[in-house]
Order: sequence, then structure tokens, then C-alpha cells
Amino acid sequence: MPTPAPSQPGLLEALRGFADAAVGTLHDRLQLVSTELREEQLRLIQMFIWSSAGFLAGLMTVAFGSLTLVYSLPKDTRLAALGGLTLFSGTCLAVTAATFRRFLARQPKPFAASLAEIREDRECIRPKN
Repeated sequence: MPTPAPSQPGLLEALRGFADAAVGTLHDRLQLVSTELREEQLRLIQMFIWSSAGFLAGLMTVAFGSLTLVYSLPKDTRLAALGGLTLFSGTCLAVTAATFRRFLARQPKPFAASLAEIREDRECIRPKN
């Protein structure tokens, strides 16, 4: 008795295979997005903690340094010293703000790895010319 030839998979089997691959790909991408979201969350918390600590330490240093300097001056020059210290503090704030903006501009784009993977997936799906 001859053995039957293996049959070609039907349309339903092909659709199931496609659906399985699509769900698998979606699952992988969601895991990557989840991991990147967690990394971004931790990076944001670290930035907040470090910037808060730096801000408070700087504020205390400027306040007590200014108080010490103004107290050590003669009474008739104290107002000019306060004005000069205010101008110096404002300049420091402007430099710090500009530096922080440059720092933020150099940070990696959020979800860059997920976007790159999706871009690669789209390239694989597109028909080749």
C-alpha cells in the first residue's frame, strides 16, 4: 500500500503561522518597551535626586557665604555687596540652566531601541524591488 504524499498546509494553517509570528513579534516588542520604560523611569528619578541635592547644597552655600560676606563688611558697603552677590548668583543660575539644557539635548531618545527594532521589522516585511 503506497503512503500518501505529504499535503501542503492549507490557508488556515498559514494564517495560524502568520498570527503566531505576529503575536510573538508583538510580545517581544512589548517586553523591550517595558524594559526601556523602566530604564527611563530610573534615569529620571536619578536625575531628580542628583539635581535636587545639587540645588540644595548650592543654595545653602550661597546663602551662608553671602551672609558671612555681608556681615563681615562695614555697614555702608553692605547694600552694594548684596547687589553684587545677587548679580553673581543670577549669572550662575543662567550658566547652570544653559548647561542643563545642553545635557538634556544630548540624552538618548526615549524608546530608541524599540523604534529601531520596529523599523527593522518593517524593512523585512516590505517587498524588495
